[in-house]
Amino acid sequence: MRGMLIFYVKALHIIFIVTWFAGLFYIVRLFVYNAEANDKPEPERSILQTQYKIMMKRLWFGITWPSAILTLIFGPWMLYLYGVIPMWLWIKLGFVLFLYVYFFLLHSIFKQQQQGIFRYNSIQLRVWNEVATIFLVAIVFLVVLKSLASMIWGLVGLILFTALLMLAIKIYKRLREKK
Repeated sequence: MRGMLIFYVKALHIIFIVTWFAGLFYIVRLFVYNAEANDKPEPERSILQTQYKIMMKRLWFGITWPSAILTLIFGPWMLYLYGVIPMWLWIKLGFVLFLYVYFFLLHSIFKQQQQGIFRYNSIQLRVWNEVATIFLVAIVFLVVLKSLASMIWGLVGLILFTALLMLAIKIYKRLREKK
């Protein structure tokens, strides 16, 4: 029974990780659109921002928060069922800890935007959007590769991937400014 239980717990853990990341990716896109709507003339601005606030609230509390909580329930349960924590998993847990820090920072931005406070412009929010991608890449590579040598190469790849993302954001910004 315990042998089959671990597969169910692992499947549920993966499902809620996927839905959590979907929420993390989409919420920041909504932050970007909401910030850009701030530059629109009235009544367009209020119409858009009212709609974005509704969409953000439903996404954040209907999908993202529940998925983050369920991920946090099924992850430790899986660790308990496995009973052993290898070195690669400790590193992954470090990334997961930072992912939760990122999640709580996004919650702060969510609360600000719900109150009509915009501390970040759309370009800065686009950078925030890529942070989840970096965490996703790092965590998946650690889970799949699991060896120290692979982790070192994965770290080098992650740094290069991050640099490429930042370059892409700069290029996108320049293209938008030309229009």
